[in-house]
Amino acid sequence: MDSDPVDIETLRRAAAGKGGLLTDELRRKVWPKLLSINVYDLPHKPGRDVRVNHKDYNQVVLDVRRSMKRFPKGMPATERAVLQEQLIDIILEVLKRNPQLHYYQGYHDVAVTLLLVVGERMAIALLDTLSNYHLRDFMDPTMDSTKHILNYLMPILEHVDLELHDFMVRAEVGTIFALSWLITWYGHVLSEFKHTLRLYDFFLASHPLMPIYLAATIVLHREKEVKQTECDMAMVHHLLSHIPQDLPYELLIGQAQDLFQKYPPSLLAKQAALQSRKSLSISTFQAFQLSTLHQRPDSVLQRLTKAQGQLWRKGNRMVKMAVWGLSATLGAAVFAVAQTAMDWGPEALLQLF
Repeated sequence: MDSDPVDIETLRRAAAGKGGLLTDELRRKVWPKLLSINVYDLPHKPGRDVRVNHKDYNQVVLDVRRSMKRFPKGMPATERAVLQEQLIDIILEVLKRNPQLHYYQGYHDVAVTLLLVVGERMAIALLDTLSNYHLRDFMDPTMDSTKHILNYLMPILEHVDLELHDFMVRAEVGTIFALSWLITWYGHVLSEFKHTLRLYDFFLASHPLMPIYLAATIVLHREKEVKQTECDMAMVHHLLSHIPQDLPYELLIGQAQDLFQKYPPSLLAKQAALQSRKSLSISTFQAFQLSTLHQRPDSVLQRLTKAQGQLWRKGNRMVKMAVWGLSATLGAAVFAVAQTAMDWGPEALLQLF
């Protein structure tokens, strides 16, 4: 990297900006940075024991076996089979590491997107972090928190297009049509993998509620279709639950960002009697986002990982304590390093690596 540490805010702007991160090679470098992942200390590949006596094993296997359409067209069956086995292990490993989390159908859609881009070990690290932050509300034992997130949709529509909002209220369509959009980050409903990746770039760089703002822009984009439909719950639900595959994604992403700025979650929470504190994703996001700004430079991480590996093998307790002291000292020094003041644009992003 040309800049060490990398300017995280620049990466966020590039990921959310026009075109996103452009290539998978770039995503493999930027996605970990956006989630504060140490790429030099990734989890080991899961052993076979991860599947033993796991309460979610059977459901995970069923979901993964049904996920064939999520793999690239033309991929050899043998290669896909290997990736599906890895996908099962990734999901079970993250759940094993986090017993407080509960598997939900659709979780595998997020996991497979990560696996196809970054590989098994990195996917475990990314999914672990996402599960404890962005996806946390979907992983409760009940759907109460998920319903709470869905409840932000109608207040956004009410602010932007009262007529459309009232039509949907009369139709009693609710917000369940957007459930699969939300819990899979649209991975389950988009046929083009490039569109899924574009949205993942956007969501990884954004507030956990951004998928619901994007849902609002999609509904608003289809406003004429909705109003021309019979004001009937089944008819409107059927229309909205099927996303057109030719949506203008860049336009909608820009509109979602504008809506978020004009109608932030705090405003919607007050007006719609929603409580942000009920959402772990929302309540922990600010602290998580700040933590990503204080990542150690890669050069430091490499040295620490190498040094710790050598010293741990010696098994000397005093040496181990010295390493911990060194880590703390370097950490304080790294935090004192000034962030670069250069305001790079997305077109210059490739020069960072």
